[in-house]
Amino acid sequence: MVAGNWKMNTTVEEGLALARAVCAAVSGIDGVDVAVLPPFTHLWPIHSVLEGTGVRLGAQDVYWKDSGAFTGEISPPMLAGWCDLTLVGHSERRHIFGEHDDEVGRKFVASLAHGLQVIVAVGETSDERDAGSTFAVVDRQLDAVFAELESPPSNDDWVIAYEPVWAIGTGRTATPEQAQEVVAHIKQHVRARYLDGSPRVLYGGSVTAANAASLFAEPDIDGALVGGVSLRAEEFGVIVAAAAEARSGTRDRV
Repeated sequence: MVAGNWKMNTTVEEGLALARAVCAAVSGIDGVDVAVLPPFTHLWPIHSVLEGTGVRLGAQDVYWKDSGAFTGEISPPMLAGWCDLTLVGHSERRHIFGEHDDEVGRKFVASLAHGLQVIVAVGETSDERDAGSTFAVVDRQLDAVFAELESPPSNDDWVIAYEPVWAIGTGRTATPEQAQEVVAHIKQHVRARYLDGSPRVLYGGSVTAANAASLFAEPDIDGALVGGVSLRAEEFGVIVAAAAEARSGTRDRV
C-alpha cells in the first residue's frame, strides 16, 4: 500500500489537477493499493475524479461522534459510502493538536463501525528514541487503540503506519534497518497480544522516490505513507512503481 497524505496543501482546483495527475502516474501499475488523502474540502469533487481508476480516497482525520455540537469536526457517517478510509493518530494531530492515545482509539473504533478502513499512525519522538523507549511508545499507542475495541478487527480493516516523529517533514529518514526493526516489532506485538496475523505496516517519514526501493526491500515493510512527495505526482508514481516491483520480487522468491 502507498498512501499520499496531502496535509493542509492545495486549493480545490489544484487538488483536482493533482488527483488527475496521480491517476495518470500510477495507471498500469498493478499489485499496489494506492490511496490519496486530500483536505476535507476536496473530498467530494476528488471522489468523482478517482471513480473507476482504482485509486482510493481517504480522509486525513475524523471525529469519533456520529453527530452533535462539535463545531468544525467531521464524523464517520459524513465520510462513509464515498470515502474508503481514514487516517488517525498522525503525529501532527498528536503533537500539534494535543490528541491523546485514547482519542485516537475512539476515532479508530468509530471509523470501523461505519465500514471505513483505518490507517493508524504510531511513532516516537527523537527524545524517546534516544532514551531507548521506541518499542514502549509504539506498544502504548497500539494498546490504546485496542482498549477501545470490544472484539479484534479483521486484518483487512486496518493498516498501521510507523512514522518516527523525528523523520516527518525533516528530510531525515530512518534507515531501512531502523524502520524494519520497529515494523517487525509492531507485527510481533500485534500477533502476540491481539490477532492471529497482522495488518499491513507501512513506513512513513520523508519517503522519497530515491529511498523508497531500499525501504520496500525490507521483509516486513508493506508500503509507505507519503507526505510531501505525494504532492508531486510523477515522484509519487515512482514510489508506487517501487512498491509494485518489491511485491513482484517477493512473489518470485516464494
